[in-house]
Amino acid sequence: MSQYAARVEAMDISGIREVFEAAGEDAINLGLGQPDFPTPDHAREAAVSAIQDGMGDSYTSNKGIPELRAAISDRYATDNGQDIPPENIIATAGASEALHVAIEAHVQPGDEVLCPDPGFLAYEQLVLLAGGEPKRVELRDDLTLDPAAVEDAITENTALFIVNSPANPTGAVQSKRDMAEFARIADEHEIICLSDEVYEKIVFDGEHHSPAEFATSDRVIQASACSKTYSMTGWRLGWVAASTERIERMLRVHQYVQACASAPSQYAAEAALTGPQEPVQEMVSAFEERRNVLLDGLEDIGLDTPVPKGAFYAMPHVPDGWTQKMLDNDVIVVPGEAFGPSGRGQARISYATSTAELKEALEVMRTVTNSL
Repeated sequence: MSQYAARVEAMDISGIREVFEAAGEDAINLGLGQPDFPTPDHAREAAVSAIQDGMGDSYTSNKGIPELRAAISDRYATDNGQDIPPENIIATAGASEALHVAIEAHVQPGDEVLCPDPGFLAYEQLVLLAGGEPKRVELRDDLTLDPAAVEDAITENTALFIVNSPANPTGAVQSKRDMAEFARIADEHEIICLSDEVYEKIVFDGEHHSPAEFATSDRVIQASACSKTYSMTGWRLGWVAASTERIERMLRVHQYVQACASAPSQYAAEAALTGPQEPVQEMVSAFEERRNVLLDGLEDIGLDTPVPKGAFYAMPHVPDGWTQKMLDNDVIVVPGEAFGPSGRGQARISYATSTAELKEALEVMRTVTNSL
């Protein structure tokens, strides 16, 4: 008998972690997947008040405090025109847990799950953890996911497909037409569309849309979080939204793996969602300025780069050996193949760092590119 579960043996350690471990202490880090801005003061203060008032000492309800779920519900109504009642929302330990409970509740051993390639590396690993079989769908040249490619990849064993917009690692934003098509595919093929919307507020060009806006059944599940929008990655507060029947199944997973999200984090998230939004606007404006600096620099160097329309990542096409040479010169970038085989020949660059560091890193990129 094997000492370890086969589904765990099939999983991999993050390729990003391997890059970080190989880097020097003083390296410029363009590999981070988190904003470099502070959490808004009003969110921090709400957590402190909750702790001081003894409201962070106990479990909350499994789904989360009513005030937070009402705030999330109001945000969907105001920003997306969606009617999602608070009881159809579960507060989770970040979007990571939201994705986990959604996949666990809907994927049976042997089921296929369609994942974007390149795509967020957790997708395939969570599918393996659930006993499913990840099936990669290659992206378009502009790094968006093609609904036609998704539909072509569906078989009788397909249970679920994943959409991520704005996307990690590409920064791509799906069009309204694409999102409507994803909803149609879920409805007509009677499979689940899991929409990862954690970067939904960080959009520079176009608008964010969810497949849930166009669905005619309950087959779209939405996952999001405060992590990126409010620079709250360490607070581990996300949510999943779906129909009553699907939420109840996901709740069964959530209540045994997590019980409830951190109570102080829930109060901080409520304040973040209902309080002043100027910090978000300032952060998004700063990211857009940095994106433009990076794209101008990459173009000047001669590295072809699909224009990212959201999030804070770019994926230029790079010569062989480029990412390792960058690491040797104390600039951390992540090789594209860490996000799937279709990412080979590209590198993910995060511009969640200062403009000064970006400009310094661009000079290293110029030297490295000219040397290859």
